[in-house]
Amino acid sequence: MCRTALPKNNRFETLEFFSTMAAFVPVAFFLVLFGQILVDGISGLSWDFLTQNPLDAGRQGGIASIVLSTAYILGICLIITIPFGLMLAIYLTLNENNTNGSLLFLRRSIMVLAGMPSIVVGLFGNAFFSISLGLGFSILSGGLTLACMVLPFFILVSEQALRSVPKHYYINAYALGLNQSSTLFKIALPLAIPGIGAALILSIGRALAETAALIFTAGYVTRTPESVLDSGRALSVHIFDLAMNVPGGNQNAFSTALVLIIFLILLSIATRFLGKSLVNRVGVV
Repeated sequence: MCRTALPKNNRFETLEFFSTMAAFVPVAFFLVLFGQILVDGISGLSWDFLTQNPLDAGRQGGIASIVLSTAYILGICLIITIPFGLMLAIYLTLNENNTNGSLLFLRRSIMVLAGMPSIVVGLFGNAFFSISLGLGFSILSGGLTLACMVLPFFILVSEQALRSVPKHYYINAYALGLNQSSTLFKIALPLAIPGIGAALILSIGRALAETAALIFTAGYVTRTPESVLDSGRALSVHIFDLAMNVPGGNQNAFSTALVLIIFLILLSIATRFLGKSLVNRVGVV
């Protein structure tokens, strides 16, 4: 049977044209943004800038202690977010058709938390982790607060990645005698790895971009932290301080922003290749 293409009317062609143009908007915005930061920040980027600590309120020196503090904060955040996020995403996927009131309340709670303003999460982190638990202004407080902020987002995106697996994989697995849990872990989870990787990238990007929540919890100092109980300044907080509070700090602010964007680009590329590698290695059994 021969299939013929559906005729296109003028209204459809107009919609298609504007949709195509709209697709270039985020690309153009990224190129303009990255180009501006690259032009303003490349001159201050050097090996010394990456290996020296800030001097003169950040006008001189580099960002070594800032990068270390950011790595600690992000590490604590991911240690909490990844295992708990995956467990909850799997739980919600397994109970996708369950209309129980408690599950509905759980889903609504996660959605509300995912849209919670960061300043509110920062106030909670300061009141609970810094004051009630006695952690003070510390990297641990900052990491736990970031985990509270990105965990709901990671859960929702990971759950959608698991649900996006074609239904016929489940049908074929059930026909072969696999139960729901085995199908999820042996088939759906490996196939959902690229989507879960995207959730991880987006979560890391949101965590690294956070400023307000970290000012209230991780602190503001630029010294090298000796433990996770020490205060530390994240890259986003450093950029904010240099741009807003330090006269003559714009050059290092742009250089720090360039380092942050390059890191996110490299992380995105690495996660994509790692996801493809894991899918090819694990396969579907």
